[in-house]
Amino acid sequence: MKFDRVKSLDAILATAKKKSLNRSLGAFQLTMLGIGGIIGTGIFVLTSEAAQKAGPGMMLSFVLAGFICMCAAICYSELASMVPTAGSAYTYTYAVMGERLAWMVGWALILEYAIGASAVASSWSGYMIGLVQNLFHIKISPLWVNSPSAGGYINLPAVVITLLITWLLILGTTESARANAILVGIKVAALSLFAILAIPVMNASHFEPFMPTGITGVAGAAASIFFAYVGFDAVSTAAEETRNPQRNVPVALIASLAFCTIFYLLVSLGAIGSPLGAQPVTGADGGILAPGTLALEQRCHTIVATGAQEPLPCSHEALAHVLRSIGWSRIGNLIGLAATIALPSVVLMMIFGQTRIFFTMARDGLLPDSFARVHARYRTPHIVTTVTGIGTAIGAAFLPVGTLADYSNSGTLFAFAMVAVSVLILRRTDPTRARPFRAPAIWLFAPLAIIGCIYLYLSLDLIAILVLPVWGAIGLLIYYGYGRSRSYVGRGIETSDSLEPN
Repeated sequence: MKFDRVKSLDAILATAKKKSLNRSLGAFQLTMLGIGGIIGTGIFVLTSEAAQKAGPGMMLSFVLAGFICMCAAICYSELASMVPTAGSAYTYTYAVMGERLAWMVGWALILEYAIGASAVASSWSGYMIGLVQNLFHIKISPLWVNSPSAGGYINLPAVVITLLITWLLILGTTESARANAILVGIKVAALSLFAILAIPVMNASHFEPFMPTGITGVAGAAASIFFAYVGFDAVSTAAEETRNPQRNVPVALIASLAFCTIFYLLVSLGAIGSPLGAQPVTGADGGILAPGTLALEQRCHTIVATGAQEPLPCSHEALAHVLRSIGWSRIGNLIGLAATIALPSVVLMMIFGQTRIFFTMARDGLLPDSFARVHARYRTPHIVTTVTGIGTAIGAAFLPVGTLADYSNSGTLFAFAMVAVSVLILRRTDPTRARPFRAPAIWLFAPLAIIGCIYLYLSLDLIAILVLPVWGAIGLLIYYGYGRSRSYVGRGIETSDSLEPN
C-alpha cells in the first residue's frame, strides 16, 4: 500500500535538529512528568463514575485500561527511541503512513490533550470549592463555579488555574518540570495516605457480587476511566527536550504507567470497601446503580435531576468523601487540599503535550508558522502555548468534566491505535533501521493495543463515539482548505526559514 506524502525519518530528524527545543530533562524529571500527567482526574474524581458502571468490577476496569495502555506504551517506546523529537503519535504516523493520516492523528490529539486539560481543570475546580466549603463553611454561588449544564454561568476557578499554568509553561520547560515534580510528590503522598487509612477498614461484603453488571459494565467503566491513564504518552512529546532520549523516554513511559496502575488498584480497593460503597443507590434516572457504587454520586445526581437547592454546590470530591465517611474528616480535607494543589500538574502536562503537537505541525507547515516560533529568552513556543491555554480555558469554563473526559478518550484511543499500526508497518518497511529500544514481542503487543483500543472505543457512550468521526470531518475540511497547500513536504521543501526566535 502506497501512502501519500510520507515524511521520512531522516527528514524528521533533520528538521528537528535545525529547529529544535532545548534538551534539559533527565530520566527522573521525565518519569515525574509521566506520573504528573497520569495521576489526576481519573482517580481523584472519575472513580465514582466508574463504580456506577461496574461496581467492584471497576478494579478489573483499571487493569483492562492499564493493560491496553501498557501495550501502547511498548509501541510508543520503540518509535520514541527512533524519533526523539516533539510530535508524538502525529510524528510517528507522518513517518509511516503519510501526511493525511498524520493530520488526522494530530487533530484527534486535540481531543486528548486540550479537551483533557479542560476536564482536569474543571475537576480541580470541584475539589477547590469543596475544600473551601468544608474548611471555612463559606457558601459559594454555584453560578460561578459550574458549567451551564450544571446550572451555572461559568466555571471561573477552572479558567484561572488554566491561565496560570499557561503562564508557567511560557516561562520554561525546566521550571515547569520542577514545579511538576513537587506536585507529583504531593499527589503520591495523598493517595498513599488514602490507601493506608481506607484499606484496613474496608468491608469485604462490598465486593459481592464482584461484577454485578458483567463484562459489559467492566468494559464501559474501562472506557470512561481510560482517562485515568491519558498523559503517559505526553512523555514522548517531550523527547526533543530530553537528554539521551533513546534511553530515557522508554524508561519514563513504562515506569510511570506501571507505577500509576499499582496506585489505582490500591485506591479503588479502599474506595469500594468504604461505607460509601456499601449498597446499591438510586441514580438520576430512578434506576438502581450497581452494588459498590460510591454513594456520594447519589447526592449529586439527585440535585441535578430534581433541581433541589443545596446549601453548598456539589463538588464530586470522591476520595475526600470516602475518608470523611470512615471518620477521618480532617484527613479527608487534607486529601481535598492535596488534590487542589496537585491536580494542576495534570493540566500542565496536557497543555504541554498539546503545544508540542501544534509546534511540530506548524514546523511541517500544516499550521501557521507563528505556532512554531520560539521565545528568544525562555526558549519555549510561547505563541502556541498562549493560544492553547486560552482554548483550554474556554472548554473548562463551559463544559462538564464527565463529558470532557469521554470526548478526550475517543481521540486518545484513535491515536494509540495508529501508533501501534505505525510500529508494525515500520518493522516491515524499514527492518534494518537502528532501534535503540527494540520492543519485545511487538507482533503480540501491537495487535493487542489495536484491538483493545477499538474495543474500548466501542464501549464509550454513543455521543462520545460520534464525536471522533464528526471531529475528524471538521479536521479534514481544515486540512484540505489550509494545511495541504502549505505543507512543506507537499511543496518539496524541508522547513520554513522564518521560525527564528523573536
